[in-house]
Formats: sequence, C-alpha cells, structure tokens
Amino acid sequence: MNTSELLIDAYGRIKEVVHDVVDGLDDKTLASRPNGTANSIAWLVWHLTRIQDDHLADAGGYEQVLTADGWHDRLGLPFEPADTGYGHTSDQVEQVKVSGELLLGYYDAVHARTLEYLETLTDDDLDRIVDRRWNPPVTLGVRLVSVIGDDLEHAGQAAYVKGLLS
Repeated sequence: MNTSELLIDAYGRIKEVVHDVVDGLDDKTLASRPNGTANSIAWLVWHLTRIQDDHLADAGGYEQVLTADGWHDRLGLPFEPADTGYGHTSDQVEQVKVSGELLLGYYDAVHARTLEYLETLTDDDLDRIVDRRWNPPVTLGVRLVSVIGDDLEHAGQAAYVKGLLS
C-alpha cells in the first residue's frame, strides 16, 4: 500500500460513516437537536464536508466544490461561501436545514474530488508546507491527517446524535 492508497482508504471510512448516519433519515430528524441546543446531524455532516472541501481545495490549489459545482446555491444556506461552520453560534447551527439527498450529494461530490486529488500524491508531497500561520508550519501530510481526524470525530458525533434520536 502506498501513501495515496492509505489516504484514500482513510477518507473512504469517513464516507461509510456519513452514509450510515444520513441514509434513510427524514429532514426533521436531520435537523433535530438533542436538548434543543446540541449540534444536529445536518449541521455536523455539513460542517465536516465544508472542512474537507475547504482544507483540501486550499492544499491542492483547486476551487472548492461548494462554489465550482454550484453546491452553495443548491444547499440554499444563509452563509457566505467561505463559511465552514467553525465557531458557529447555536442560532447558526439552527439554520442548517438540508435534506439528506442534498447533504449526501454535496458530501459525495467533495469525496469524489478528494479522491481525485489524493490519487495524485506521492510520499514526497506530504512534506510540502501548506499553512505557514502555525508554528511549526503545517505540512500537507499533517493537514490531510487533521482533516481525517476532524471529519471522523464529527461523523461519530452525528452517529451518536442519531442513536439519541432513535
């Protein structure tokens, strides 16, 4: 197994969890918030997709799927295209009301673009600096693993919320 194959496997595991959580849920369940304040499944999946789209597009030097493929308009959310959900207030979380079909459509489009990018990577690419705002600067390898960790954490939270609601 090479670097590209390893990363493709890891990102594929995120897709499995996202689909297991979202498939078959109605819009009301997707938007439900335990105790009225917790993050909804819709927000968690939208957010993890935005992080993957934003971070990999930046690292790979390509336009985000959100804008390149018209998902910003299709999703119809009241956020600027640059918004990933980081730091959202409870009121902003409440505004994420998206059907499972649209949520998975956007996620699958981002996943497909992610795989296209990952297929091009070699071991040497992982040491390339992609973000100098941190000390030490963030390499591509660190960024890719960070997104995997963040996405799996939010996908697990969405699975937990689904369990609470069922």
